[in-house]
Amino acid sequence: MGEKKRMTRTTGSTTGSTKGSTSSSIQGSATGGTASGATGGAIGCAANHATGKSVDRSPGSSASGATGSPIGNSAYRAASRAAAGTAGRQRVRRAMLAALILALLLAACSSGKGKQEAAGDPVTLKVMYWNEQSFHSEYGMLYSALNPNVEIDVAATTRILVSEGENYEDKLDEFIREERPDILLLTLDEYQDYAADGRLVSLESYITRDKVDLEGFVPGLVELMREKGAGELYGLTPYFSSQAVYYNKDLFDRYGIEYPTDKMSWEELLNLAARFPTDGSDEDRVYGLNIGYYTDMHQLGMRIGMSMGLRAIDPTGTRVLIDSDSWAQAYELALKALKSGTLYQAEFTDFEGDYGNYLLRDPFISGRAAMTIEGTYMMHQIREAQDYVPDKAVKNWDLVTLPVDPSNPDYTHDFSYYNIFAINADSENRDAAWEFIRSIHSDEYARVMSKTNNGTLPVRTKYIRDDEGRNMAAFYLLKPAGADLYSGYDKLPEDFYMQYYTTGTEEMQAVMEDRKTVREALAEMQVRLQAALDEARENKAGGDAFAQTDASDGGNEAVSIRVESDPAENAGAEANEQ
Repeated sequence: MGEKKRMTRTTGSTTGSTKGSTSSSIQGSATGGTASGATGGAIGCAANHATGKSVDRSPGSSASGATGSPIGNSAYRAASRAAAGTAGRQRVRRAMLAALILALLLAACSSGKGKQEAAGDPVTLKVMYWNEQSFHSEYGMLYSALNPNVEIDVAATTRILVSEGENYEDKLDEFIREERPDILLLTLDEYQDYAADGRLVSLESYITRDKVDLEGFVPGLVELMREKGAGELYGLTPYFSSQAVYYNKDLFDRYGIEYPTDKMSWEELLNLAARFPTDGSDEDRVYGLNIGYYTDMHQLGMRIGMSMGLRAIDPTGTRVLIDSDSWAQAYELALKALKSGTLYQAEFTDFEGDYGNYLLRDPFISGRAAMTIEGTYMMHQIREAQDYVPDKAVKNWDLVTLPVDPSNPDYTHDFSYYNIFAINADSENRDAAWEFIRSIHSDEYARVMSKTNNGTLPVRTKYIRDDEGRNMAAFYLLKPAGADLYSGYDKLPEDFYMQYYTTGTEEMQAVMEDRKTVREALAEMQVRLQAALDEARENKAGGDAFAQTDASDGGNEAVSIRVESDPAENAGAEANEQ
């Protein structure tokens, strides 16, 4: 009998590869879903970003940008890990990268470029990153191969310890002062703060001197970085991630419905989905749209509202903002869509069977959902399904942008980028640091890394291509919105997050059961959540005071470790658990 592996599916990407195994036990959702979880609310997702207590600086995370996904802490981290790939795929990726490095080296040597790089004076460059192994896999191997004169030392942020009563920002500052890295890895908030404090080196003179072409970057990215740097560019990121609407052309043609288009509103998208029939059994019928893990009205309403740029909590972290006409509009759209019966909602179920049939549980892959909202990893899953079950997998499909706010149709909040590299103002190796940053943002690097699939895309758009001519621009046509929907969320007490999700779920379930109107539910949410927030803030203040008193008395401090683990390796470990 073949080897069995337990695989957890949280976001539509598998957390382990079953190639080579004859039987797999797969635990998780019935569908692909989106980069979101089944628990928590928008508050929980934002907390990851804002507090620094659970920030992933790894591919698939949104540590430096808002996703707009109404999800919780643990669920989001699980989603990020799954989206980033598995340990098995990571090993394959490293082997592929090694081959690509060799090819690039041969090309460099033949052109004489390799000798020029090797002729430089030896230099040791210290780079701040969340994990040494992952840094070398993502960046270091390729850079070191082309620059043998540069020795790279990784200052791993997993070593940062946060004690009771301390905050991560202070510990990060301490870490940077002690380690003195030449290159900093920053979130967007950190980038903005450090630039304002004069702690970063402007890249403008380097860019001008070396005639670096920034025109080929994804639209709006450089502009946003300059905006956060008060007009100056202090850092760059080589990757980004976003989502798009996948649609099945064959289903649209079968029912005589026009294809979706770029920059549709949520109302337009949901109305389009509602034109598909709702008859037939759950196993055989066609669904207009797969909404994945947005399984209830509260989660779907939050998703729609945040795509419209709405905030649930004010920037001070003290006032709830849910009772408004705009939020009512978002929840009314969610209510209408759910009542229509045209949406496919994922369920968490166990599955025993082969990998091909597992992939077919996703209604879009199996041709039972006309549309789905997913990231780039869905393309990988479709291709795998076409390998395993070619006669059953969707074939004729394409992409359009995510739904937009009609009042701001060129921008999106569902845009994530991470690994913002910047030069420490205290660095004594500024030129070498710049050469590294320039290298990982070059055409050559983007070309090489575009051959791998880890759920991200290179910021140089000419390497975002599809061999079959699909609309890959759907992933980057919309510019990242400058407004930070999550500012102030770092001030929210942790015990408020679950209360937010529970209250919202209860009130919107009452709407689904026709016991309340949307406005009545929002008014009640406003009252309940504000009271919960006030109480949580009081409890937090009391707890902080107690912790400070206990520490001053020489009591034992409880120490927590902020772990920024490799999502790919963790996912692989789960998948390979026997």
